[in-house]
Amino acid sequence: MSDDAAPDSVDDPYAGLRRETPTERSDRNWVELLQEFRVVQTGVQLLTGFLLTLPFQTRFDTLDTFQRAVYLTTLLLAVVALTFFVAPVGYHRALFQRRSKATLVAAASRFARAGLATVALVFTGGVLLVVDVVSGRVAGIATASAVLLLIVVCWYLMPQRAVRAVDRGRRPPAG
Repeated sequence: MSDDAAPDSVDDPYAGLRRETPTERSDRNWVELLQEFRVVQTGVQLLTGFLLTLPFQTRFDTLDTFQRAVYLTTLLLAVVALTFFVAPVGYHRALFQRRSKATLVAAASRFARAGLATVALVFTGGVLLVVDVVSGRVAGIATASAVLLLIVVCWYLMPQRAVRAVDRGRRPPAG
């Protein structure tokens, strides 16, 4: 199915308010997704690079089994997150000039969601490792739990609250 034949209400029930064609909407959505990827991808790349250097630090040998497991899990999750955020490039290359931007946008949106969920775990694991090394296991687990809760509230619960408000025809809550 080409972009021009895409139904208006599939992803954006308010698309008719913009007076744009399905192709224009796909183009706009693609540009908006690219901006979101730019915001998060650099941070994930830096974090992954930092994690890759840790085993070469002199104190790394002092980590206990739990800390090494947290480190390896966090490193692998960072690589998975980075893979999710770069995956739309492969999709774009595969679908380039095939009039399938709506398919590309839908796939990129799924990759972005998966990447954000994975980054939440990377942040949590990174905090757990650092606080565990600096202040102990109980402090590490408590702090990591608080970070994960904050991420869930800011990245999922508050946006869902805004979605419900918009769907009911009200302005979304400010914060």
